[in-house]
Amino acid sequence: MSTDHPSATPDPAPSRPPAAAASRVGFVSLGCPKALVDSERILTQLRAEGYQTVSSYDAADVVVVNTCGFIDAAVEESLDAIGEAMAENGKVVVTGCLGTGPKSQVVRDRFPDLLSISGPQDFASVMNAVHQAAPPSHDPFLDLLPPQGVKLTPRHYAYLKISEGCNHHCSFCIIPSMRGKLRSRPVGEVLTEAEKLVKAGVQELLVISQDTSAYGADLKYAPDQWRDQTYETRLLDLCRGLGELGAWVRLHYVYPYPHVDRVIPLMAEGRILPYLDIPFQHASPTVLKAMKRPAAAENTLERLAAWRAICPDLTVRSTFIVGFPGETDADFEQLLDWLDAAQLDRVGCFKYSPVDGAAANALPGAVPEAVKEERHRRFMEKQAAISAAKLQQKIGRTIEVLVDEVDEDGVIARSWADAPEIDGHVYVEGVLRPLPGQRIRVEVTDADAYDLYARLAHD
Repeated sequence: MSTDHPSATPDPAPSRPPAAAASRVGFVSLGCPKALVDSERILTQLRAEGYQTVSSYDAADVVVVNTCGFIDAAVEESLDAIGEAMAENGKVVVTGCLGTGPKSQVVRDRFPDLLSISGPQDFASVMNAVHQAAPPSHDPFLDLLPPQGVKLTPRHYAYLKISEGCNHHCSFCIIPSMRGKLRSRPVGEVLTEAEKLVKAGVQELLVISQDTSAYGADLKYAPDQWRDQTYETRLLDLCRGLGELGAWVRLHYVYPYPHVDRVIPLMAEGRILPYLDIPFQHASPTVLKAMKRPAAAENTLERLAAWRAICPDLTVRSTFIVGFPGETDADFEQLLDWLDAAQLDRVGCFKYSPVDGAAANALPGAVPEAVKEERHRRFMEKQAAISAAKLQQKIGRTIEVLVDEVDEDGVIARSWADAPEIDGHVYVEGVLRPLPGQRIRVEVTDADAYDLYARLAHD
């Protein structure tokens, strides 16, 4: 049927032209949690600008590699990753710790055709290079950025970086030369980010920096606002604020300065997790002096005893170096004796290896590799026995755990004593099928040197 007058039916709304295909970015993230947070910042900006991240080199218009340059093994891993990206794609942007200082020239010499190379936190350089290689095509109607930004961790936990850089000059470390001096974030900014993460479903906040105990010192502990209250930019007030969010809060890289004593009661009250990651590195005063470690003069054994008196469930994890230049048999025996006295819960140990640019390279008294190997073995045997005994004491207890994975064999979870990827697990048997990120109560039924075994509690 036809008519001579316009149809009474309204014309359809003009259609929007289809959005251009999003530029695609491949991303390789290496290194420590602080580097991972940098990767999240870059990925968040990429997503905000309409880029799509892809998991294969051949699907990417450009590849970003966030490198680590702390120890020789990390340098080689980063160089291998850059080489693979260059071979498989050819358009590669390098950032991170390997992009600054003397090591950056190694990268430039080996890969002269890189699109860009920049140091840590130089987000503008990364984005400029990506823009040149693959201009963004953003559709504001369709491209939505999650409020917590793009995260590389599972949805239920996230790293919360509170500062950059470090003011110490440990002789084995080159972090200050790569990441600069301490630069703390205002406490209101950190607490606002943490609140967004928790609202987005994060159940565990892992507080990280190079020296968490020094947080705010560079800002002279300036006051800031959050939720209409005043907080000082210092560790204690940060923990007070984080304790209001209802999530697990775990502190990493804490030096045992006296002011840390004031945080322990918050752990005893359940405001933050009773967990401290303290990089003691050694126990011999002679070796600590050669390492130029901060807080080397503190009586750490007395401090540990005082903390445990306030918070009996306190878990302390640490890392140590054996075979440091000049370490004698007596120094090593002193370290073993200190381990016996300290009774730490979680411990990692590294055999000393030189790092390009570190002051320790010039120290006399290099320890033979065979001696390093023997000391490492003895150290780990002693600590395994300590850890096993402490875990045995948890059998029969009912504890809260955070679920990480669920599969056909059961549930893999973690307790307050277990940081992700570096500590142990709690394996829960039974027919329960909680979701990752749920907190459940379990009864501990068994233990080995590193892990707990449990069943669902019925209390």
